[in-house]
Amino acid sequence: MRELTPSETLIKGWRKILLFALVAAVFSAGLSFLFPLQYSSSMRLLIIQQQLSQADPYTAIKASERIADNLAQIVYTTSFFDKVMNAKYNIDQTIFKQDEEKKRRQWRKMISTQVLRGSGMLVVTVYHVDPDQAEQIARAISFVLTTEGWQYVGGGDLQVKLVDEPLQSRWPVRPNIPANAFMGFVVGVIAGTGYVLVTARRRSVFGIPA
Repeated sequence: MRELTPSETLIKGWRKILLFALVAAVFSAGLSFLFPLQYSSSMRLLIIQQQLSQADPYTAIKASERIADNLAQIVYTTSFFDKVMNAKYNIDQTIFKQDEEKKRRQWRKMISTQVLRGSGMLVVTVYHVDPDQAEQIARAISFVLTTEGWQYVGGGDLQVKLVDEPLQSRWPVRPNIPANAFMGFVVGVIAGTGYVLVTARRRSVFGIPA
């Protein structure tokens, strides 16, 4: 009896591969529910350096990007965290750990920053199990950046302008259940493919009929 090629083996065993993929996808999606579902509140801020307002656009944008990079890292610091907590917003501070190291990790996981290249804009996203709290924290961050952001770059000629108000997600965005399910599906396809090929190889070596 002619030995099947790898492609023929995979075609013949497609049901097993599909079963592996579906089981892995369901398992990955199920694991996502073990973590608290979090909503997001995202906003965009424009960085403007006044002294470069008359410079060519390329130079001005690059300078704004460097400042945005600095501010993107400043947001994660303890100093900035304290300013946000002291801002006059309705933030539930009881969720934060008392231990300093744990509190820092918690804050870093709650905040995400991104600099939009070529625009001089900084995107800040806050994640929280309560969408209203996510918005309150985002607004407090915006307040600190727009009123005191210049202190972190060593110059009073900096202007941070909120161009997009905090926008809350309608549905939980973390963990990303569809993405996790898809990754599980891909892993399942790979595992199923390996299982089918290894099983076929063993049957061929030991002369076991398919």
